[in-house]
Amino acid sequence: MNRAYFNFSFTLAATTLFLVGCGSTTLVSTPVENIDAVPLKVTDLTDYQKKVWGHADLVIDTIPGMSVNRAYSEIIKNKHGKTVIVAVVDSGIDIEHEDLDDVLWTNKGERPNNGRDDDGNGYIDDVHGYNFLGEAYNEQLEYVRMLRLGVGDASIRAKARLKLDEAYPKALQNKQQYEQIYQVVKTADAAVKKELGKSSYDKSDLLSLKPKSEEMQQHVAVLTQMFSYGESIPSVMEELNEGITYFADQVNYNLNKDFDGRQPVGDDPYNFNDRKYGNGNPKNRVDTESHGTHVAGIIAAERNNGKGVNGVAKNVKIMSLRAVPNGDEYDKDVALAIRYAVDNGAKIINCSFGKSFSPNPGWVHDAIKYAASKDVLIVHAAGNDGNDLDNPENPNYPNDHDFGSSEIANNVITVGALTSSYGSKMVATFSNYGKQNVDVFAPGAAIYSTLPNNKYDFMGGTSMAAPAVAGVAALIRSYYPQLTAYQVKQIIIQSGLRSKTSVIVAGNPDNASSFDNISKSGKMVNAYNALLLAESITKGKATLHHNTK
Repeated sequence: MNRAYFNFSFTLAATTLFLVGCGSTTLVSTPVENIDAVPLKVTDLTDYQKKVWGHADLVIDTIPGMSVNRAYSEIIKNKHGKTVIVAVVDSGIDIEHEDLDDVLWTNKGERPNNGRDDDGNGYIDDVHGYNFLGEAYNEQLEYVRMLRLGVGDASIRAKARLKLDEAYPKALQNKQQYEQIYQVVKTADAAVKKELGKSSYDKSDLLSLKPKSEEMQQHVAVLTQMFSYGESIPSVMEELNEGITYFADQVNYNLNKDFDGRQPVGDDPYNFNDRKYGNGNPKNRVDTESHGTHVAGIIAAERNNGKGVNGVAKNVKIMSLRAVPNGDEYDKDVALAIRYAVDNGAKIINCSFGKSFSPNPGWVHDAIKYAASKDVLIVHAAGNDGNDLDNPENPNYPNDHDFGSSEIANNVITVGALTSSYGSKMVATFSNYGKQNVDVFAPGAAIYSTLPNNKYDFMGGTSMAAPAVAGVAALIRSYYPQLTAYQVKQIIIQSGLRSKTSVIVAGNPDNASSFDNISKSGKMVNAYNALLLAESITKGKATLHHNTK
């Protein structure tokens, strides 16, 4: 469910509101033994740094970015690389966005909008990718669908029933509380504007106000508290509105057992052989369907065009595969999207989505194996539940294992999320982790990127960390195209910066762990080091450690 990867995680307690907006060589630039000696950044990030922190250098900037800027200035420079197709399996992408329109993959064998499969690949009018959702958008969570349709064995459905019985009342309560708080803030805001005789005000205006009644005193108290959650009351109200929408969607669609989001598509989503569905328009259907656009911008937004943001990688063509609704994705759509990407030339597939129930994981596993057989790398978000993925009770699908001791394929890299604060708080509170089942960590909290309609804003989640890594993979495959998907994966893992510092996991200070113990590599991704190691490998000056689960 991509919606769960947005950068807001709301907690309500009584009337209090808290708002929160996936080295193996001596050439490694920063010796691993010195990483923990890097000084902590004690000043807040500037507005500019907040927008670009994921590209910063840990040693130079004391910000745990991926050293992307340094990679360009010191290694890539003016080198010409090979074009790499990166498939984004996600919600629809704004293919007309000013920062994405020149980096779109185009199927040259297809003539647009003629209703024919010109290139014979089995898909009609797939000029920039394919839309496996048709005109559908809102959707149930998988375990709710399983209950509605009777899919899965009885024990799994019983577990799903218990989960729904807990989740639905909680979502309804949160929605009602958000609506109540919003109304209180709205009323207080209107009263203070009238008292001040202003259409807008800041915190200093509010503090200068001398309440003449108990009611006005309460209004001022409420708004003073709100200023601790945002820079302005309108921004706080916008956040509250997002929360209302989020929980309303849960109540009306995601957790509504009677809702059928697939009806507009017309296929049987649990029949893998029913494949004549969808259409060739992979664009987002509504403005709030923004997740895929944000992910695409992180990977490959046009660099140095004077607009918006710079993607991690140049020489990229983005293939848009609309397969993730406002709810849980279907196994069939994911499996077919991966196969489409492979068959149409993608060398990297970004999968910034996940769910806790999967009635047909074998379909996706087979697609992953197919991608491996065709030398295609898959980058997957670890998920945003703050869970240990090594615990079988915390599944996150799709995955590259069957909860056994070995991986089903060697072409999947799973990514946890970092914050911009190096030290004990550098692991994002929402990020899943796991010594066996999360490979690396990368910037994922409060990432600035593209949104529909030529807009830009911050989002956070492992959904943002995964495309950052997909961008690094694209750089490697562009400048060192002879390297295999498996080699690219190992280079990213082995060239990262290791830290043994103690970090807070899942936002719980009592749940601390050393950073090197919450992922397989114990490292944070570093583009500069990855390119150095790729260069060394291709010249035979270094070898990779071949590790499995």
